[in-house]
Amino acid sequence: MSRDHFDWKHGRPPRLSGHDYRSTGAYFVTTNAFQRSWLFGEVGSGRVLLNQYGRIVEEEWLRSQLLRQEVALDAFVVMPDHFHGIVVLSGSDEGNLCETAGTAINPGACLRRHPRSLGSLMAGFKSATTRQVNTLRGSPGRAVWQSNYHEHVIRNERELAGIRTYIENNPLEYG
Repeated sequence: MSRDHFDWKHGRPPRLSGHDYRSTGAYFVTTNAFQRSWLFGEVGSGRVLLNQYGRIVEEEWLRSQLLRQEVALDAFVVMPDHFHGIVVLSGSDEGNLCETAGTAINPGACLRRHPRSLGSLMAGFKSATTRQVNTLRGSPGRAVWQSNYHEHVIRNERELAGIRTYIENNPLEYG
């Protein structure tokens, strides 16, 4: 299977080969609600009308840049069944390629996500929103998001402008 295509067998999109997702750069991310259910609101008159769960997603995304000094947020939209956002990381060359977990079960195990990486940001965002949504709806352990997320490394200003327009117009084109 080519790296250009979605890996359906493992349920994850390909990552850019050789790219360090801790490095400075702009990234376009998309993550879907579990089973693409309309969990976060609805679209009416070309606008997204967020419900209480959608507002949690929006608030937690905005909180990401307060919690993480390496994160700056750009355009984003919470849609009824998915989320799009542009995030800019101010990367660091610090740290090992293999950070250790230091757990009692496996003290030298390698973490799957590097601290201060795009993967770490998305995992924290999805975890925090899942916890809050499930607390509100009284359903601990229930899936809110599909596993993983889609990402695109934004390579230049033209791409950035196009993705901003796409995000802005997403509610208008939805349906």
